[in-house]
Amino acid sequence: MKAQSRRHFLKTAARGGLGLLALPTFLPARLLGADAPGKKIQIAQIGCGRMGRSDLGNVMTEPLARVVAVCDLDSRRLAAGKKFVEDFYAEQGESSVHVKTYRDYREVLASPEIDAVIVTVPDHAHALIAIQAAIAGKHLYVQKPVTYSIAEAIGLRRAVEARNVILQTGSQQRSERPWGSFRKASEAVRNGRIGQVQTIRIGLGLDRPSGKRPVPMRVPENLDYERWLGPAPEQPYLEGRVHPEDSAEGRPGWITTEDFGLGLITNWGAHHVDIAQWAIGQELGGPQTVEAQAAFIKDDWMTVHSTYRVELGYAKGVKLVMDPQFENGIRFEGDEGWIFCTRSGESEAGGDTPLDRASQRPLRASDALLLSPLGGNAHRWMPSRSHYGNWLECIAAHRPPIAPIQQSARSLEACAAAWIGMKLKRRLTWDAAAERFVGDAAANALRGRKARSPEYDFELVLKKAGFV
Repeated sequence: MKAQSRRHFLKTAARGGLGLLALPTFLPARLLGADAPGKKIQIAQIGCGRMGRSDLGNVMTEPLARVVAVCDLDSRRLAAGKKFVEDFYAEQGESSVHVKTYRDYREVLASPEIDAVIVTVPDHAHALIAIQAAIAGKHLYVQKPVTYSIAEAIGLRRAVEARNVILQTGSQQRSERPWGSFRKASEAVRNGRIGQVQTIRIGLGLDRPSGKRPVPMRVPENLDYERWLGPAPEQPYLEGRVHPEDSAEGRPGWITTEDFGLGLITNWGAHHVDIAQWAIGQELGGPQTVEAQAAFIKDDWMTVHSTYRVELGYAKGVKLVMDPQFENGIRFEGDEGWIFCTRSGESEAGGDTPLDRASQRPLRASDALLLSPLGGNAHRWMPSRSHYGNWLECIAAHRPPIAPIQQSARSLEACAAAWIGMKLKRRLTWDAAAERFVGDAAANALRGRKARSPEYDFELVLKKAGFV
């Protein structure tokens, strides 16, 4: 979701409240005490960059939320995040607003006043922070892709289930706002409106080389680069591979640096593959086969894949194809018609995203009847008018959210399996039940990677907690 201004959130605050279908009848015991400030869920934001500010702005409009702390390894972004939150509450008429700041997320997790955390850091850092947060008993909102690797997704799911905390993945396309087209399309497909699904075509966009050669730079004083690297391989600092020093806007460089994020295949792929698997009843499953080709960017600040073509084979002969020639969105094709869904005609992927200029409608079908209201016995998704509101409701009622780790882990696995196919350039067989490739040691070795030091090893964290 694009970062939006504080003024925008103030204007939409009233509508934000409509995201709650009804206040839950159960609230955590801490929120019911006589000293509870408004009986709010106390939240800390970890990561105050582009998407961090977006998450902050959205969650603060929710009636159950109170942001009490922000955390970032960049002192400039930390100060900006604090100001953003304090200004928001001040403009709501509050006085003497004070938001705590932290440079080390471990101090956030040690705080008994914090009930939940929003993890909006680069992909490579998701798992370690989220696993430690779950172990600390904090509820979680984690940006997609939920983790960097398959092994991390399995580990995070294990920690969340062991500690029985609520994790919502930032897969906003599952909720009714702001892009309800995905829910309508996937519900229609799940209920057989297009007959037997044959092919799913997904457009993710295309990253093109920046044309800038990788030249090491001096680490800025405001950034703790050592901890920013975390589990990623040791390497010199390049601003173009981290984030802009003078702005929190635009796509940060880590998104196009393979040590920190795997490129559009997991960036946009985590959104669209998630919806595709939801629609065909594979949200707890995955593909059976993987065939992929890609060209990777070289001698550039960017290191992710550029051109690509991926084909994932699912049960019942369903084929999912991802190719940059497709419009950004998802087209479900069955033996009785097709349905296409996208984000209101917008292109938010990196590089070029071909768009159908003749029709920008976010929901289209071969026949309008395919999108007519479903019957009373139809399979329907959980109500979720607001993705952040759904998370908070589910914390309060202690029930699974619309985008739980059990399903987002599977979405990541399918996308990461596609990336592994890109690397190996040969057909792979994936066993979704075992979450491993069949008879392929090289492919299985790429399900995870070794942390550069024990301090950043999520498996050691899980072992110490007794979850392995």
